[in-house]
Amino acid sequence: MPAASQAPPRRRARDRDATAPAPPASRPGARPSRLNGLWPYLLIAPTLAGTAYLLLYPLVRSVVISFQHFRTGELIRGGAAFVGLDNYARVLGGAEFWAVVRRTLLWTAVNVVLIMVVSTVVALMIARLGRRMRLAVMGGLVLTWATPVLAATTIFQWLFQSRLGVVNWLLVTLGLESFRDYTWFAHGTSTFAILVALVVWQSVPFAALTLYAGLTTVPAELYEAARIDGASGWQVFTTVTFPILRPLFGLITSLEVIWVFKCFAQIWAISKGGPEEATTTLPVYAFQVAQSLHRYDLGSAISSLTVLILVALLITHLRRMLKHEGEHL
Repeated sequence: MPAASQAPPRRRARDRDATAPAPPASRPGARPSRLNGLWPYLLIAPTLAGTAYLLLYPLVRSVVISFQHFRTGELIRGGAAFVGLDNYARVLGGAEFWAVVRRTLLWTAVNVVLIMVVSTVVALMIARLGRRMRLAVMGGLVLTWATPVLAATTIFQWLFQSRLGVVNWLLVTLGLESFRDYTWFAHGTSTFAILVALVVWQSVPFAALTLYAGLTTVPAELYEAARIDGASGWQVFTTVTFPILRPLFGLITSLEVIWVFKCFAQIWAISKGGPEEATTTLPVYAFQVAQSLHRYDLGSAISSLTVLILVALLITHLRRMLKHEGEHL
């Protein structure tokens, strides 16, 4: 009887052992778990190494040169001497540098404001168009965005030529005889305005398409509720659209600040910073000092200061954006 009474527990134990999962069998040649964990990092290591070489090395090299006496002789012979902060003191002590800084900030502010305003209007317009017109407008924006920078710059040069330009011909046709053979690129204000129009024209497609993509995520019920309450179009935008898409607006603004602030090819191809330095921004100024005067040390110092100013602007903008996000949580 005692043996019979102990049989059921033993059978239950055997049943539990039979249903328990078997331990994983060790396969011959299996890789260690540590290598499996490192495998994703090994796959992206070549990309990270290439990025570091192409981006970080030039930045570090430029910073090192900014602390040296580095001119044509040192470029050929090598052996540049360390001079500490002398190059920065010389750059910051000159009135010309601060004039270029003010011009660069004005250039950035004018372009970014126009880009964001025009892009928002275009995105709202696309959202209201029919399917065919929407595809046509978006296709035109994509083609504009895909146009190479120098090709677009050459087109604008043709448009504003003094004798054969389309702009002068159109203005004279409208009765404005004062624009006959008018030389747009001989005046600083007009050259600055043409460059602004060029940069805005090149930048609007990306911002407009991105904002339109954001508009498609806004629930239609919110718009319907606002219209039922009698809100105007401006009120709908300020109370519904913009608050929801505020992070997207902040991100696009940051990208446009970077794009406009470091803009170089368009300015150099059209005016080389002229006339009378009216379009000389910090990237152009650094190139002029380094290449025209062969002062690579001063050019590197200006480039380093340009990066610092840009980082300060972006940090200020991102802090304000995060502050607004925190207030609305």
